Amino acid sequence: MFIQTEATPNPATLKFLPGRVVLPESTFEARDADAAARSPLAQRLFDVPGVAGVYFGHDFISVTKIENEHGWPQVKPAILGAIMEHFQSGAPVLAEGVVAGGDDAEEFYDEADHDTVVTIKDLLETRVRPAVASDGGDITFRGYKEGVVYLEMKGACSGCPSSTATLRHGVQNLFKHFLPEVREVQAV
Repeated sequence: MFIQTEATPNPATLKFLPGRVVLPESTFEARDADAAARSPLAQRLFDVPGVAGVYFGHDFISVTKIENEHGWPQVKPAILGAIMEHFQSGAPVLAEGVVAGGDDAEEFYDEADHDTVVTIKDLLETRVRPAVASDGGDITFRGYKEGVVYLEMKGACSGCPSSTATLRHGVQNLFKHFLPEVREVQAV
């Protein structure tokens, strides 16, 4: 098995491409060992000293390390080994009964803004998320109120130094272009 790696804009996160589907639908994120218990693969990755978070996309795994504690030259080989062992074992990526993308956070917006929210979600799905996934992360809609769009950053995007610039200059400008009523985009 050959696993490619790619740098992400977040220096604390690397993207691992195992050359196969990781999750056929949706995504999975674990920011601590308790959340990792829902995935045999995430558990293996959290057993590697220095791992602070994992995110599974369709065909990639983003791993975030503890900043300033371990360097990638020390952590990367163990992560590659854990991913390889997992896929060779035939174990499932998620534990039985766990639903990928099991995000319990509720969306909020005024029903009068329904059409605006539909357009925001369409723009996210067709223009933003594919670009962000190529960097090992994800952005999901959380809410809309008084011209402000609230988005959640996941994977490599969570805690990324350039995520603020991505939101302000990329996503916010895109939304304003198509939806003049959007004033601002904020991360939650």
